Amino acid sequence: MAAGKLVFAVNGERFEVTEVDPSTTLLEFLRTRSRFTGPKLGCGEGGCGACVVFLSKYDPVSGQVNGSSVSSCLTLLCNINLCSVTTTEGLGNSKDGFHSIHQRFAGFHASQCGFCTPGMCMSLFSALNNADNTNRPEPPRGFSKIKKYEAEKAISGNLCRCTGFRPIADVCKSFAADVDLEDLGFNIFWEKPEDANVERLPPYNQHKVCTFPEFLKCEINSSMNTLKSFKDNGAPECHWYRPASFEELYELLNSSEFIESHVKMVVGNTMSGVYKEINLYDKYISLTGIPELSIIERNNKGFTFGAAVTISKAIEVLKERDGNVLNSDGELVFGKIAEHMDKVATPFVRNMASLGGNLIMAQRYQFPSDIATILLAAGSTVCLQMASERLILSLEEFLEGPPYDDRTILISIHIPYWSSASISSSGTSKYNIIFETYRAAPRPLGNAVSYLNSAFLAHVASDKSSGDIVLLKLHLAFGAYGTEHAIRARKVENFLVGKILTVSVLIEAIKLLKEIIIPKEGTSHPRYRTSLAVAFLFKFFQPLAKDLAQVEKNNFHIPGVILSSKQLVEFSTEYFPVGKPIKKVAAEIQASGEALYVDDIPSSKDCLYGAFIYSTRPFAHIKGITFNSSLVSRKVVAYISINDIPEGGKNVGSGYTFGDEPLFADSLTEYSGQCLGIVVAETQRYANMAAKQAVVHYSTEGLEPPILSVEDAVRRSSFFDIPPSLYPAKVGDLAKGMDEADHKILSAEVKLESEHYFYMETQAAFAIPDEDNCIVVYSSNQYPEGTQFVIARCLGIPQHNVRVITRRVGGGFGGKAFRSSPIATACALTAFKLQRPIKMYLDRNTDMVMVGGRHPMKITYSVGFKSDGKITALYLNILINAGISEDCSPLIPGPVITCLEKYNWGALAFDIKVCKTNLTSKSSMRAPGYLQGSYIAEAIIERVASFLSLDVDVVKKRNMHTYESLKLFYGSISGEAPEYTLPAIVDELFTSASYFNRLEMVLHFNNCNKWRKRGISWVPIVYDVQPNPTPGKVSILNDGSIVVEVGGIEIGQGLWTKVKQMTAFGLEQLWDEGRKDLLDRVRIIQADTLSLVQGGPTAGSSKSEASCEAVRLACSILVSRLKPLKQRLEEQMGSISWDTLITQANLQYVNLSASTFWVADNTSTYLNYGAAISEVEIDVLTGATTILRADLTYDCGQSLSPAVDLGQIEGSFVQGIGFFVDEKLEENSDGLVISDGTWTYKIPSIDTIPKNFNIRVMNSGHHKDRVLSSKASGEPPLLLAASVHSAIRKAIRAARADFSSTDPNDSSVSSFQFDPPAIMPLVKELCGLDTVEKYLEAHGEV
Repeated sequence: MAAGKLVFAVNGERFEVTEVDPSTTLLEFLRTRSRFTGPKLGCGEGGCGACVVFLSKYDPVSGQVNGSSVSSCLTLLCNINLCSVTTTEGLGNSKDGFHSIHQRFAGFHASQCGFCTPGMCMSLFSALNNADNTNRPEPPRGFSKIKKYEAEKAISGNLCRCTGFRPIADVCKSFAADVDLEDLGFNIFWEKPEDANVERLPPYNQHKVCTFPEFLKCEINSSMNTLKSFKDNGAPECHWYRPASFEELYELLNSSEFIESHVKMVVGNTMSGVYKEINLYDKYISLTGIPELSIIERNNKGFTFGAAVTISKAIEVLKERDGNVLNSDGELVFGKIAEHMDKVATPFVRNMASLGGNLIMAQRYQFPSDIATILLAAGSTVCLQMASERLILSLEEFLEGPPYDDRTILISIHIPYWSSASISSSGTSKYNIIFETYRAAPRPLGNAVSYLNSAFLAHVASDKSSGDIVLLKLHLAFGAYGTEHAIRARKVENFLVGKILTVSVLIEAIKLLKEIIIPKEGTSHPRYRTSLAVAFLFKFFQPLAKDLAQVEKNNFHIPGVILSSKQLVEFSTEYFPVGKPIKKVAAEIQASGEALYVDDIPSSKDCLYGAFIYSTRPFAHIKGITFNSSLVSRKVVAYISINDIPEGGKNVGSGYTFGDEPLFADSLTEYSGQCLGIVVAETQRYANMAAKQAVVHYSTEGLEPPILSVEDAVRRSSFFDIPPSLYPAKVGDLAKGMDEADHKILSAEVKLESEHYFYMETQAAFAIPDEDNCIVVYSSNQYPEGTQFVIARCLGIPQHNVRVITRRVGGGFGGKAFRSSPIATACALTAFKLQRPIKMYLDRNTDMVMVGGRHPMKITYSVGFKSDGKITALYLNILINAGISEDCSPLIPGPVITCLEKYNWGALAFDIKVCKTNLTSKSSMRAPGYLQGSYIAEAIIERVASFLSLDVDVVKKRNMHTYESLKLFYGSISGEAPEYTLPAIVDELFTSASYFNRLEMVLHFNNCNKWRKRGISWVPIVYDVQPNPTPGKVSILNDGSIVVEVGGIEIGQGLWTKVKQMTAFGLEQLWDEGRKDLLDRVRIIQADTLSLVQGGPTAGSSKSEASCEAVRLACSILVSRLKPLKQRLEEQMGSISWDTLITQANLQYVNLSASTFWVADNTSTYLNYGAAISEVEIDVLTGATTILRADLTYDCGQSLSPAVDLGQIEGSFVQGIGFFVDEKLEENSDGLVISDGTWTYKIPSIDTIPKNFNIRVMNSGHHKDRVLSSKASGEPPLLLAASVHSAIRKAIRAARADFSSTDPNDSSVSSFQFDPPAIMPLVKELCGLDTVEKYLEAHGEV
């Protein structure tokens, strides 16, 4: 093993690297210089888990191998010398056999788009591996030593946008020996819970995977024997250095070549996930070779951790019990610190990130660190190495000092041992130590920065005479609230020490605290953060304060993760194999990393990479673009702009029926996030970094202010036309309905914000120039045909010169229907210009800034109603924010009104305007318009109920449709009376979910608990679906295998699975008895715009059934051709096999390929129905919401593929939770998206979904106008998540009633504007930011 070379293993294969850019990450190497593309780039921040791999290290002294999950997008390649990497391909594959993890992901229907699945598999594998290496008792055969809570928590840092997490949780728990297999959800291994048996599961072998190959052990041992002092000095040839001591470190830093260099010192490199690097460094120094930085010492004074010790290792050590310690107080402090650290970042980041690195970020960059706060409260100290001396400082002194430069090294952190034995006071007795830590963050299990964190340590004793609690010593630490660093609230400490804790004392302490906790200007939700400080101080002292030591009743623990669920799936075998719950097509290869996405396609050696330069100003002249002089700017190979569009081409980046949107800004920016140009470099990372080096010179001289809101648009009459054919029809006589009303609300408002798609695979394209002025473009795309048209127009060439290919899409949700065209077009233009292959894979930040999202809306309404809650008339003024171009926005009014009409409003009228603003174009997003319309209806019902002081359930029921009123509002698409299943669905759901009993339980709970409140609510939905025209082609090959092409794109919704089942069904009609098991002979192939035309967009939930119908018709053609031949052969030979039939058909020149283009008729549009009940609990002190339970019943007709539909229902509902609870898309004053990554934009995670999640997929029987009686499932269930929002509203109302100074029935208590998302600050604000003060004042008066 030559010095200076990097040697490591990947999945047992040896790699030796002599030249590499030291900034290269492990993920970049795997994806560009190895064949292992299973790890995906999802965020580049360590925040999504798509890139997780298992990293193993070998200790030649002990002979032990230790491994853990790591985020490969942050791990530097040079940091893994002599390590072994295992990716999901290394667990198993289609050639050598899949691992049981892969098989269970497929069998539990836990992979949809599949982009996140390899990372999920590796997080789970890491947890299983670590559990199995413990000294726990051996588990029963087929299980791991892991516990089910640990198994679920293993994926707490992994994000998934498709599945809703429930089936993934089942996969994890299936390996735990303490699981009850009957509790696991719908799967292919058993049909009934009572049949559950571990023997039916793919067998798990603890030691199947070798994570560290013997050859690498031998090389390490050989090197030790050869060299007297074996050490890894790094790779100086790569400008990577690994000093073995501080002397060597400072020798490097003081050398002439380093003094003038831009140097980066690293341990785990996780800081690059927080503070993005926009330039390259000259040299890297790894501090991992300095032994002193990795020490862990424990003695009677406490713990000392070297600064390079990982957070995970610190957690592990702090949790260990010291048998020599008699007093448990110190153990308590250490345990609490470990418990809190376990909520920092993600498991795979904690495994890399160092304690010292976290504190350095807090000190130097004002990072809102939890660790700094809790260690500050614990009285920790730090040791620093300066150039010529060492300093020991308190952590408080360290944080308060000026930012230290790179020459100052944090050596260690000491956490003292706190013992009550050290306290003495003549006037007190029964002294004790109390230590607690707190954080308020969007996710309970971490992977989210706190709004505020705090930690409190108190020495308390009981006064000998009175028995009251006296505070002897106090540390009160607060951080992350918009402060430069964590602080000690010393004024409060000094005030409290020595005092008996009474209500009046606590009130004065809170007043002092509010003078200290003042977030700096520009901090979001400043008053909320201050209220959190008060809440946590109160929570800490309440049990100690005189007259306040009350505990909440019914105070049972809500587990952080453990989920329970039931799925009742009704299905039919009438059209077998259609209707059979089979596993999703390609699920195993998605799990094993073998499924190819656009960026997985191997690049040729001359491939270049592109990245966008985008505008940061919404309406300004572009005076010029220059690049900073930097290392990365030198990597730029070319710059592509509007001037490079070929003669005859057009400046068009996307287009739809209503108009075009330009690819480039032409001298004038129209919105923040608009493409200005494309930087081309030799790697995607260089291109991304170089684009950030661009300096755009703007001028607003002579320009009006930009239009950044719908209010601005109205003032300046900036609207897009809505074609009359798309404008919804009004219902009834509004004036008459208003006259009939007993009461009116004449002006109320609802505001709905945007939502980002957050597909796991960002926008991606790969363009390859072809012969004869042609180009091939691989695109992650829901509408390849539309993209083909745009590219041809941009390049000025015929469409037949443009071939767009889409195999699969790593999540789309509408964001890759029209918004993928600009990326594919930019990529094609660059390749066309340079005549070289070009890849463009947008980084997460750029994607979120440029692509747009769901339509924001402002709704004002007037409503008239009777005293009993019956609504007689509704008028709405709806302003839809379309952004800069039409895109599909003129289509949105129809769905808004359609879903709003789920209630009988008596008379309904509206004025709808589609507003043109200087913002990114808003586009179709899962249930576009429908989601907003359904929620608007619920908000109006809630407001009417509040006005009348009626139970909202009464008002809902009173205004639900009869079949007659349904026909009035929906016309012919209402179908026959038996098809209106909604009333039956609601009644069944009330019974199965014990709704009325739970209403009483919620009321009782709220009466018994002051600081936690619950709410339960139900929501019905009505959703119209119109299948799109779709082509299909079925071909039978010589060997009897079947290949199918359809217009629909596989985006995770299971379209290929349904089509495969339909193909088998269609061809099996050759036999009267059917069931010839053709299913395994069918393969669905990628969409190709030059192979199958008129594919249309995959959108609206209906493309699966439309593709199925097109395929069924094609199969019918083939059956009609084959049937006469089959009959003749049977007359000659008797019964014949499929293979014989196809062989003879080939010999007799029967055409074995059939194409169709299915166009739905007027009877094909139909209504979908469903209902959901959700129960939540809110923390009145923090605004945190826990979804305790959700029960859904959904009418799927006769499901084409029940497992697929179940997954769509669950995943859609959870995505809806994101819109209604979690996802806050924020922009700056220029309309530039600033919630542009995993740090600032929070989609649902496994710890935020319902704890009890129950689904019934209802089979409503035969529907003659449906595709084999089926109904869509992809989008409608999204709307049911409004039940969560409604339940939160009820819980807030209960809190407001408790803390109201007026009559709890007062309208100000029950009526309040509560627009989604219900993020923690909003919930807390509506409950009251001063609830603690009110509570204390009330007790002080007693």
